[in-house]
Amino acid sequence: MANQPTDTEKPNAKKTGQNGGAREGAGRPAFVPTAAERKQVEALSGYGLTIEMIRHLVRDGIAIETLMAHFRAELDAGKAKANAQVGKRLFQKVMEGDTTAMIWWTKTQMRWSETQKVEITGAAGGPIQTVDLSKVSTEALLELSKAIADATPQDHDGRQRLN
Repeated sequence: MANQPTDTEKPNAKKTGQNGGAREGAGRPAFVPTAAERKQVEALSGYGLTIEMIRHLVRDGIAIETLMAHFRAELDAGKAKANAQVGKRLFQKVMEGDTTAMIWWTKTQMRWSETQKVEITGAAGGPIQTVDLSKVSTEALLELSKAIADATPQDHDGRQRLN
């Protein structure tokens, strides 16, 4: 009776038959990324591909969780390195006097902006007249819309209307 477990001991696991339980060496091997895969993921991330796209291009496709667990640094570094290269080239173009690059730089990096001031007034610069349409009868609205259509020979964009 020396092989009997006591109340505080865990009993030995029963050995299963030939087809039961996990066998040593069974299952998928652990994912181990290669140096080439790391370089590939970094480049793809830098090119702007989404994580969903990148996961399909590693081996025959891997789970997003696997991609994130094994390639987080490459995903981050790829975007950072690409942004640094684009920023460097943009800065060079600005310093060379490229007007388009200079405008873009001032708007995004210096927070400059173009503004247009639009003022709307009524007839002869007076206040805009408003009407509470809920208090106007349907017949009056139909008459008003017909009168407006007859009185304005041009479309709203200023072109001559065809009758």
